[in-house]
Amino acid sequence: MTKIRSRKHSVNRYLATVAAVALPAMPLIAHAQAAEEKTLKEVTVTATVDKYKREVTNPKNTQPLLDTPQTISVIGRELIEEQGAVSLVEALRNTPGITLQMGENGNSSTGDTFQMRGFSMQNSLYQDGIRDVGAITRDTFNVEQIEIAKGPAGSDAGRGASAGFINTVTKLPQLGTLYSGTAAVTTEEGYRLTADGNVQLSDTIAFRLNAMVQDLPAVDRDQVENTGHGIAPSIAFGLGTRSRFYVFAQHVKADNVPDGGIPAIGYEGFVYVAPATNPPSSAVVDAINSAPRVSNSNYYGSRNDFEKTEANMLTGKFEYDLGENTFLTSIVRYGKNSQRRDQTGTVGISYGGATAPAWNTNRDTWTVSRSRQGTNNENEVFVAQTNLTTSFMTGSIQHDLAAGIELSKEDFRTDTLRVVTGTSTTAANLYNPSVNDTFAPLEHSGAFNEGETTTAALYAFDTIKFNDQWMVNLSARVESYDIEANGAVRSTATSHPTLPVDTLVVSPEISADGTLFSWKIGGVYKPVPNASIYAAVANSKTPPGSLNGQLNAGATNINNPNLDPQETLNYEIGTKWDLFEARLGLTAAFYRSENENEIVVDIDPSLTGVIAEQIGKRVVEGIELSAVGKITDKWSITAGIQTMNTEYEEGSGTGTTANGAGVRWSPELTGTVWTTYADLIPGLTIGGGARYTSEQIRSTTPGTNFAVTTLPEIPAYWVWDGMASYDLTDKVTVQLNVYNLFDEDYLSTLNNGGSRIMIGTPRYAKLTASMKF
Repeated sequence: MTKIRSRKHSVNRYLATVAAVALPAMPLIAHAQAAEEKTLKEVTVTATVDKYKREVTNPKNTQPLLDTPQTISVIGRELIEEQGAVSLVEALRNTPGITLQMGENGNSSTGDTFQMRGFSMQNSLYQDGIRDVGAITRDTFNVEQIEIAKGPAGSDAGRGASAGFINTVTKLPQLGTLYSGTAAVTTEEGYRLTADGNVQLSDTIAFRLNAMVQDLPAVDRDQVENTGHGIAPSIAFGLGTRSRFYVFAQHVKADNVPDGGIPAIGYEGFVYVAPATNPPSSAVVDAINSAPRVSNSNYYGSRNDFEKTEANMLTGKFEYDLGENTFLTSIVRYGKNSQRRDQTGTVGISYGGATAPAWNTNRDTWTVSRSRQGTNNENEVFVAQTNLTTSFMTGSIQHDLAAGIELSKEDFRTDTLRVVTGTSTTAANLYNPSVNDTFAPLEHSGAFNEGETTTAALYAFDTIKFNDQWMVNLSARVESYDIEANGAVRSTATSHPTLPVDTLVVSPEISADGTLFSWKIGGVYKPVPNASIYAAVANSKTPPGSLNGQLNAGATNINNPNLDPQETLNYEIGTKWDLFEARLGLTAAFYRSENENEIVVDIDPSLTGVIAEQIGKRVVEGIELSAVGKITDKWSITAGIQTMNTEYEEGSGTGTTANGAGVRWSPELTGTVWTTYADLIPGLTIGGGARYTSEQIRSTTPGTNFAVTTLPEIPAYWVWDGMASYDLTDKVTVQLNVYNLFDEDYLSTLNNGGSRIMIGTPRYAKLTASMKF
């Protein structure tokens, strides 16, 4: 049974003694440098000494970021630690253009569910260049850096990379014996401990162990909390030699209480319009529209709600230097993720009773209908990837080439849960919900969906250098895919009128297969050695069933195997400059993405039936600016701003409606900045930053009247954070982070119907003691 804990405390009893919590008995580790340095002729793939300005580790990137014709951001472990970011989503706040999403029907926004440049990123997450499947929340305890490549990246990542991809880099062993760790406590009486130990076992062998344990209650949210642990052992052979072999594993387990959010009544922009049938009186309508907000801490779920996730991964990686300019990398991985969630969500507000005539103005009697939902998901992936990187000359022209092969097999299964027949869930009092009400139990219904996706891909990347000023970047990927899916449902009187209600009906197997060709062409001009001006065009394809191997024979479903793949074309023009002896990098780019073959459903009343056409075309365009590195030896900064204009050029107009999921939740302006100043006085570093997100509309259906909706949008908001750290000794540092410094009251996420919201995290603090030796 889940323990009950109130989150209305404002003072943590541990804060007074945190300096004594430095994990002296644990073998802890100092963090390794990003990736082992590898040098080609005039080409270096390595981390820089600057804590913010880093290079990517992907061997497909044959050039430094300065000469790569694409918008790419890198978030290093130093920035993650300064901000105290514990999840991938928190770390990604350092790049503009990413927005969170909230599940429908009461489901919380669990897992890494977000959009980048208006496209879902659920199928575009990678770890060490390998697709990372599963709707889980990814922790940062074993992350060396995060690489964000924006714009269609079909040749880089394969199917579904419409807006780019995000790659996390695992911490691996290095030569040397180093230990470090952290102990953190929060004003919500939460804690998090991390340990990182690297031991050199011989001249060429090293072992590394990362570990984490945490109990982090949600800020100002009764009952909601995140608990879990993780462990990541790794061993390396042949370090410092021409051939190196790594074996590394990761196990992360979480036992959380999910958050279904709170009703939107009373929030800025909330509007209620009376129904045409059995409408309430004008006095009741006025009472509803003038009703106060519910408490941000209200929890509308059951004391027995839970979310259990487990993620396991085993990887083997082999590196071999064939010569001065040629090296081989081969990686094999097996991963398995599972999630089981039982949750209660709010559905709708009943103003005085179960039937419309019971309307009244007594707010004490208003209730919230609740529904019980459950999911049981399991994902498996096996991937083998081999890459060869080399540099050679053809006459006076230099080629930096990366080519490889990738084989993968992904399996997905979702078992449907339902309320036990004959049971029900008590409606909650709107302003005073109770976890002790009656909640219907859940059971497996027998219904399920499962799928299997196998792929085989060949790719090549070639940077052709004509001279010191001009180069061309070419890449191509040919990918063959095969998707097989089946499932079972429970019949209803409507879906299967000839069968008894609740009969388990097994669906016939559905399959889809094909071959995708993706490409990228970029040109770079270097007016001076420390700058580049570039233009690039690339594509990406998303066939039906790309998301979790799910196929659907419905005529209006984008996963219908008879449909053509969606194709995204991306155009980008930009410039990159390294200033102050390459300490500070500045970038500016204009981008335009065109996504074609989206489903358009014709709702013209003069036509009979539903007509679906694959003619939708969505366009996303804007400007992105960034500054990363050091302004002075002591002053560091990472900042970015992005504009995003999203619209349908085809498929939206009178008599038609386009699927607006990609347009809504797409703010026109996002920005982020984080800066620190070291040694203000000896040993003291201060820093802080801000995030801005403009309005995000929730509906793009033509003709939508926002006046009759609940909440039409997420209002714009600013959030400011602050940090200060002090070196008590050369081995022990204490750091204070204060989040949402000005206690901004803002809406973080909104469900599709506009009736359920997640309030942004209010002000809280975290105190961390770290040590290394």
